Amino acid sequence: MTTLPSLRETIARHGLDARKSLGQHFLLDEALCGRIARLAGDLTGRHVLEVGPGPGGLTRALLAGPAETVTAVELDRRAIAALAELEAAHPGRLRVIEADALSIDVSALIPAPRAILANLPYNVATPLLVGWLRGAAALTGMALMFQQEVAERICAAPGTEAYGRLGVLAQWRCRCEMLLRLPPGAFSPPPKVWSAVVGLTPHAEDPGEALFRSMERLTAAAFGQRRKMLRGALKSLGDAEGLLGTAGIAGDRRAETLSIAEFDRLARMLLARA
Repeated sequence: MTTLPSLRETIARHGLDARKSLGQHFLLDEALCGRIARLAGDLTGRHVLEVGPGPGGLTRALLAGPAETVTAVELDRRAIAALAELEAAHPGRLRVIEADALSIDVSALIPAPRAILANLPYNVATPLLVGWLRGAAALTGMALMFQQEVAERICAAPGTEAYGRLGVLAQWRCRCEMLLRLPPGAFSPPPKVWSAVVGLTPHAEDPGEALFRSMERLTAAAFGQRRKMLRGALKSLGDAEGLLGTAGIAGDRRAETLSIAEFDRLARMLLARA
């Protein structure tokens, strides 16, 4: 079996200092990487996508587990060179692709059953999540690391300050669970904030692209002016009073008071009206 250099040696060898412009904060504790990899559940037979692997701490942990294959998508060319050693040590199980994760089609890239596990670059974490929620029906699950504030928004309950558009979209498509909180010192370099891993398990029903777009429009309007009553916030959608009345939702309520089921009802009515 090939003996790999330590993660710190890999970083030094390839000049892989974390870059703020790429939102990089590396996980170098191998025991912690193993723990996070296990948070994704049983990956036996799964084809796993990892985004932003950096020097490959989580990648190594995934390859030490039962995943069928791991596909690592990385934008940083320095990391591509570092990961080549890992790819050579695991022929046929690891594939490293130099690409912008925002531009990839997960279903076209890896076969089913698919899962995603990633320590997400902070600067693109939210748009990546929304894209994956759009195609969540093609996934068995995700375990994703965010800044803790973003993780709390994803898992927030109605009526709380953190509840907003991201939480509605995520909980509408998946069962969301906060799995692990990590202090800044777990990373190199330490970020200024805590981080957290969120587990997302897709619901059985696939709403389809048209309904997903309808929910995006609805939540953008509803939370775009969250201090407004819904009759005002939804005015841009046309006949807000009629939409709310048909859904049986009072116009003087505010977006943060609506349940996921109420948002679902409104999104379906908005789509039917289109």
